[in-house]
Amino acid sequence: MGLGNPGREYEQTRHNAGFMVIDELARRLNVASFRNKDGALQALVSTHNVVLLKPQSYMNLSGEPTRKIAAWYRTPVERILVISDDMDIPFGSLRLRASGGHGGHNGLRSLIDHFGNEFPRLRIGVGRPAYESIDHVLSPFSSDERIGLPSVIDAAATVALQWLDDGLTKATQSANSWRIKSAD
Repeated sequence: MGLGNPGREYEQTRHNAGFMVIDELARRLNVASFRNKDGALQALVSTHNVVLLKPQSYMNLSGEPTRKIAAWYRTPVERILVISDDMDIPFGSLRLRASGGHGGHNGLRSLIDHFGNEFPRLRIGVGRPAYESIDHVLSPFSSDERIGLPSVIDAAATVALQWLDDGLTKATQSANSWRIKSAD
């Protein structure tokens, strides 16, 4: 599941990096469309036995629709990969962990309230600004970041599929060693 905010005004913001990865996964898995059910856009990909999920409840309330859908599909918490932005990771880096805290991220906080903290999370670095953080995550990527963003989203989608196919250990090694290539 990808964390993000619904609405056109948030589409290209840092906080919607999770949605961007879900969209890339949908493209790779030939998903024709999502259906809006139980407060989330969701697509069942039967060939991979996976549900792609984008909660539509806004970031702070992402846990409730995710809980409903996980209960419907009887998905154990350790099989829910949460994909989110993270200001404590530099832009162009990824981190995958089996569990952890929310780190001030309200979407993760909502999920922890519903599931506890024992779910894997793939975090996409968006960097920490010198100014108010809420303005940073709700603003679009900079022009320099937009150049590298397709590589970041592509790498995150690859890690998510590796997690699905090969498990957490291999995917963690791939994610945590990946860095965007510099233009030099």
